[in-house]
Amino acid sequence: MEKILQVKDLELSFHTFAGEVKAIRGVSFDLNKGETLAIVGESGSGKSVTTKSIMRLLPESSSEFKNGEILFNNHDLTKLTDKEMQKIRGKDISMIFQDPMTSLNPTMTIGKQIMEPILKHQKVSKAKAKEVAVELLKLVGLPNPEMRIKMYPHQFSGGQRQRIVIAIALACNPKILIADEPTTALDVTIQAQILELMKDIQKKVDTSIIFITHDLGVVANVADRVAVMYGGRIVEVGTVDEIFYNPQHPYTWGLLSSMPSMDLEEERLYAIPGTPPDLLNPPVGDAFALRSEYALQIDLEQAPPMFQVSKTHFAATWLLHPNAPEVEPPANIIERMKTFRGSRYYEETTGGEA
Repeated sequence: MEKILQVKDLELSFHTFAGEVKAIRGVSFDLNKGETLAIVGESGSGKSVTTKSIMRLLPESSSEFKNGEILFNNHDLTKLTDKEMQKIRGKDISMIFQDPMTSLNPTMTIGKQIMEPILKHQKVSKAKAKEVAVELLKLVGLPNPEMRIKMYPHQFSGGQRQRIVIAIALACNPKILIADEPTTALDVTIQAQILELMKDIQKKVDTSIIFITHDLGVVANVADRVAVMYGGRIVEVGTVDEIFYNPQHPYTWGLLSSMPSMDLEEERLYAIPGTPPDLLNPPVGDAFALRSEYALQIDLEQAPPMFQVSKTHFAATWLLHPNAPEVEPPANIIERMKTFRGSRYYEETTGGEA
């Protein structure tokens, strides 16, 4: 598949009064044309910082690229000036933020806000830009768009505002759409509608999506591939079936165990013990070792490399080393795998046998 974005060995720090926070520590991943890549992990794992670094939206006064590349259209985005990035933001790479009310200008009609990136990046008249704005509102499913482009953000519900933010992000037909937890503030019914809308739009405009979330239930519905982040690093990456039905990293096991399930009779919801690492003084070895019951002595001494599980599946855990002891996933993870007999991955790897 054609790679539209490549992030290679990215390291980024924040300079604070307390010291240097090493927020991103050697992150690498690719985004293929037309696919949806979900980046998941707890709060503070580095998901949003990683994607905001792609857009160059972090404050230059306190953040610093220490190493690595972000390659897009044969350009390293870490090396571009802010003026050069302005030509890319909104045109080639767009972002949908978590809270639409803080993304929209309360003093401007939504029509003007949708037209703004069109007029900035495309040589069209105001009349043509207005026409495109109306079409975009139709695309995201808002009725009576000719009337609604004259309205202000406060005149819409939360779900409608999120649709407007998506319309703005799509205004210039971007090659990459970054969605930073776009459904967090919405109720489950509206959330399902927005997710369905994004899948439908992706088919129509053929854009690649990076979807940031902590909700694995959302991931199962929207993603083609999944990258699991912890402590500023990607600890596992694979197709959505591989991550859900053949997880390899103990942190991924913990995330999956903490998902509620209608199929399993669990009295209590599992919670990963402990807290995320302090990135002012990041651990020497595996950042998850102190929270993991499966940690080996080497986990405390040396960070694991990415071990290959399949052509598309990699995990950074010493448990995959040939000399490591054999460890089975938690019992509830094995039970979940058994409930997913209908999955492509399960059928291919087991022949459908329990």
